[in-house]
Amino acid sequence: MDSLERAFNDTEEAAASALNAAKELEKIVKALQKAAKDGNIKAIRRARSSLDGALGPLRQAVANAVGAWSFKDEEEEEYLRKHYADELRDVAAKTGLNIRERDGVLISYPSIVRILPGDRAVRIDKSKKTTLRPSRLAEILVEQQRKRSRFRPDAFLEALHNRYLVSARTQSPTLPSSHGSVVPLARIYEAFTSLPGSNREYSKIDFARDIYLLEDRGALATKSGARASFPSSTGAKSAKDTFPFVNPDGQIITYYGIQFSGGK
Repeated sequence: MDSLERAFNDTEEAAASALNAAKELEKIVKALQKAAKDGNIKAIRRARSSLDGALGPLRQAVANAVGAWSFKDEEEEEYLRKHYADELRDVAAKTGLNIRERDGVLISYPSIVRILPGDRAVRIDKSKKTTLRPSRLAEILVEQQRKRSRFRPDAFLEALHNRYLVSARTQSPTLPSSHGSVVPLARIYEAFTSLPGSNREYSKIDFARDIYLLEDRGALATKSGARASFPSSTGAKSAKDTFPFVNPDGQIITYYGIQFSGGK
């Protein structure tokens, strides 16, 4: 079975050949049209002869273009499920782009890529794209890295703080202040995704990515002066309690809890 990059390349080349053959035919047809307009019988005869000769190469070029795509329907989905992630990583690595796989998704910082085999598409963060040629998708991911992020750290931090206060009061109702307690991020994430189906739109790895971005930008102080920190995962009872993310250097960072201190 060919790689997708090879299949796309073969199809592109076959399409280019068909286009060239069509352009040659168009050129001859225009010559015939001009000859008729001018009333040039000799030119009409030349164009008719050339037209017959151009039809054979055009038919062959079109047949080649039709048959250039080497994947059958069932093979496309199988390849996307089993092999596409490896090919995309290999092609991207040749351009200097690092793509890591974690929990069934691909991470090309700061983008999270999900392969959708049944749809013949990928989802980059929340945007669904049908661009599957590995070299082109790698270019898109590089473009994503260069774009200014739409992530709003201040708004995200305030949302974390609000949900933290509710969880901390429930967790330790006798304490004089809600600040200081370590609240498992699993509780915060549950509050973030309480609406039906919202955890599909905002997965655990999306949540971990946003926490990493928050830390990376140093935007850890709320408007009221409370400062966030993320204690290590020593309190985690299972992997379900943790939120791992892969940073640009390929290092796995695991988040477990959140703590706010200071402030009003």
